[in-house]
Amino acid sequence: MATPEYNNFIQDFITEDTESGRYGGRVHTRFPPEPNGYLHIGHAKAICLDFGIAEANGGLCNLRFDDTNPAAEDVEYVDAIQADIKWLGFSWDDRMFYASAYFDELYNWAVKLIRDGKAYVDDLSPDQVREYRGTLTEPGKESPYRNRSVEENLDLFERMKAGEFPNGTRTLRAKIDMASGNINMRDPVIYRILHAHHHQTGDQWCIYPTYDYAHPLSDAIEGITHSLCTLEFEDHRPLYNWLLEACEVPQAPRQIEFARLNLTHTITSKRNLRRLVEENVVGGWDDPRMPTIAGIRRRGYTPASIRNFCNDVGVAKTNSVVSLMQLEHFVREDLNKTASRMMAVLRPLKVVLTNYPEDLVEEFAVENNPEDPDAGSRYVPFSRVIYIEQEDFMEVPAPKYFRLAPGREVRLKGTYFIKCQDVVKDEAGNIVELHCTYDPETRGGEAADGRKVKSTIHWVSAAHAQDATVRLYETLFLTPNPAEGGDVMANLNPKSLEVLEGCKVEPSVHGADPGSRYQFLRHGYFCVDPDSTLERMVFNRTITLKDTWAKVAGK
Repeated sequence: MATPEYNNFIQDFITEDTESGRYGGRVHTRFPPEPNGYLHIGHAKAICLDFGIAEANGGLCNLRFDDTNPAAEDVEYVDAIQADIKWLGFSWDDRMFYASAYFDELYNWAVKLIRDGKAYVDDLSPDQVREYRGTLTEPGKESPYRNRSVEENLDLFERMKAGEFPNGTRTLRAKIDMASGNINMRDPVIYRILHAHHHQTGDQWCIYPTYDYAHPLSDAIEGITHSLCTLEFEDHRPLYNWLLEACEVPQAPRQIEFARLNLTHTITSKRNLRRLVEENVVGGWDDPRMPTIAGIRRRGYTPASIRNFCNDVGVAKTNSVVSLMQLEHFVREDLNKTASRMMAVLRPLKVVLTNYPEDLVEEFAVENNPEDPDAGSRYVPFSRVIYIEQEDFMEVPAPKYFRLAPGREVRLKGTYFIKCQDVVKDEAGNIVELHCTYDPETRGGEAADGRKVKSTIHWVSAAHAQDATVRLYETLFLTPNPAEGGDVMANLNPKSLEVLEGCKVEPSVHGADPGSRYQFLRHGYFCVDPDSTLERMVFNRTITLKDTWAKVAGK
């Protein structure tokens, strides 16, 4: 995997620090997910930046789980996050850490803050804390418990740790400035009581640090030099720096904020993603309609396409919304180079070649990928009975319709010309079968007498076809901004999934591994789903062939 060259304001900061010797020339970043859900496409940008910019500067990147809220976390998410990062092509080597491993040190720093008169135990309820905090235009007011003595605070904090008090009855707050213009500096909560089993520490703790407290100090413990965060943490940076200074860490990391990735027709709120899963709108976190990394992996997106997309979007200082079509362009671009071509008939129509020998089976060489000179070719069986797409026949052809029709001749890809002679219908008048003749003098798809046809259609031999189920996907949401109107559920696309049974594909896909990717001629790109069996393959449509964004962007 090639390392991209970075030319952005973050790289400018890093270059400034390395040239000044601020961190002894070191560059050490971290990716700090909370294991309370699956990673999504927005996280992919952060992963590419955190790991990529460290690698580009000869540095290191840690994976650190911000596991400070056991009520919402699970080992399932820990495992899934590791799998996603590896799939994207990045490695943390032996540098995987948990914030929970630092709980003793974080507790000791909290005690130091209390001793230094910079933290106090507060008895206000969560609602009262919010009420006392004030607004953007009005200063907050001090808690009546703000001026407790150091001794009383130390005693109460130790008793909080010992489990004497119920959830929500007390917190530890940093003592900063209730009149600050930055609400995050108005005595933020840094510890809360939570009697919950932790997936790493068990029942050892019943008080847990907040993210704002644990994050900067965990960075300091690990020797992080540049803490890259999304823009919503910009207002938290004064608190980040205040805690590092108040705790007197040996060397303070530098927090730098960048714009998060927002895509049209997509949500990245974990709350709403979890809601989609829990309300069975989708089949799980890895449903191919989900914007989770697990979902897009199952849909057939490639790691290279995600990395190329994130690199193309770049790093900005202001939030914006990127078109989903831009992401799809990079998926097509990569799959066009790497996916093997395959003939698949999604809505089969039976065709009998009445003049073709009943016991004859021929094999025709078909190229695997015209974009890859090393891809070679494969042999496809051909026999008397084949399947074509229903849409490739029209009994009364419309103007400019050049595919098969009564009395009309077309080319079967790579084989022969055929001509429709008769149409067979059922009692309801539905077309169920075509009787055609083939011209043996057109073997390979060219007529010996030089005549031409206006259409080439794909096909599958009925005797050799692999049965398949095909899932066709559209966007999960109808509008570019799913949250407009307040409830994302109101913008769900009822046609986001169409399941086609009875599809027929080439026999060469039989037994293909889950995740194998193909271009089904004229249909788009598809991949093998884990639900596949030897008896029935299941394919997910990754993306259609039409690249609207490339035309708009002039690619």
